[in-house]
Order: sequence, then C-alpha cells, then structure tokens
Amino acid sequence: MGNTSSMLTQYDIEEVQVHCNHTFSQQEIVSLYQRFCQLDRSNGGFISADEFLSVPEFAVNPLSQVPSTLLRMLDGLNFKEFVLFLSAFSPRASLQQKIEFIFKVYDSDGNGKVTFTDMLDVLRDLTGHFISEKEREQVLTDVLEEAGYMKDSLIVLADFVKILGNNGLKMDVEVPVD
Repeated sequence: MGNTSSMLTQYDIEEVQVHCNHTFSQQEIVSLYQRFCQLDRSNGGFISADEFLSVPEFAVNPLSQVPSTLLRMLDGLNFKEFVLFLSAFSPRASLQQKIEFIFKVYDSDGNGKVTFTDMLDVLRDLTGHFISEKEREQVLTDVLEEAGYMKDSLIVLADFVKILGNNGLKMDVEVPVD
C-alpha cells in the first residue's frame, strides 16, 4: 500500500476502514485509492499539499485558505493518512471526529493545547484583509468569553468538544465513487 503502483488487497481495504472508523465503504476506499494514485505524480506513495489541493472539492473548501496549519497537515500524506484526513469530511463521520479534526487545524504545534494566538492565526488566515487585526481579536475574545473562557486560557480537545458540540457543525464533502 506504500507504493501507489501496487494494488489494494482486501486486507488493505479493511485496515484502512478500521483506521478511518468505517467512515468510507470498501468501494469508496477503492475509489479514493484510484484518486490518490492519480494525485501521486511521483509514484512515491505520498502526496504533497499541492497535489492534495488539486482535488476540486478541496480547492474551494474554506479550510484550503489556512496555509500555515493545513498545508503542514497535508504535506507528505500516504494513502492511509489521506483517507483518515478525508474521513473528517464524510457525512458518516461523527461530530467528535469532525471536532478532533478542527482541533488539529488550530493546534498548530501539536501539543494538545490551543492558545489565543493559535486561534488568531487561523482566523487571520481565514479572514485575510476583510477585517482588521483589532476586530479579529475582539471577535475571538467575545467568542471565548461567551463560551466561558478567557483570552489567556489554554483550550484542550475536551473544551473544543464543549464549545463546538452543540452548534450543528457541518463539514461534508461528497466523495465521488467511480
């Protein structure tokens, strides 16, 4: 499975299904493997962030505008990691899986804690020049305070679940099955 020129075995497919918490059917995994092989221009078994973002469904996704964090998450994905990444966008992914994905986007250093600065960096990438830095900071401060946190709070995954768990979060991308 590391080399994209190889074929997927039934064992590989089942292993990937377990790895992504069964958010994709076996047929979808085969289709994703075919797409992965098309994206892997070097046939090295890994895709770059640029190759990943060439997928039309993600080129228009708002998260593709978060270069600093998302590009690091995408660069050098093998097939199993590719499917796991995409699983957060599956309609069959649980709310918990979606929140864990969002948390990873905000947790830029991977230490399991999100700071005000981490959130501000992502917000800056998402909003660009549409709002001022002062407005961004105020919006973020207001959101944190409304959720019961202060500007200097360290937010862990459980906090993210508490904050995002009841807001009807929707993060679905249709995965075409050939």
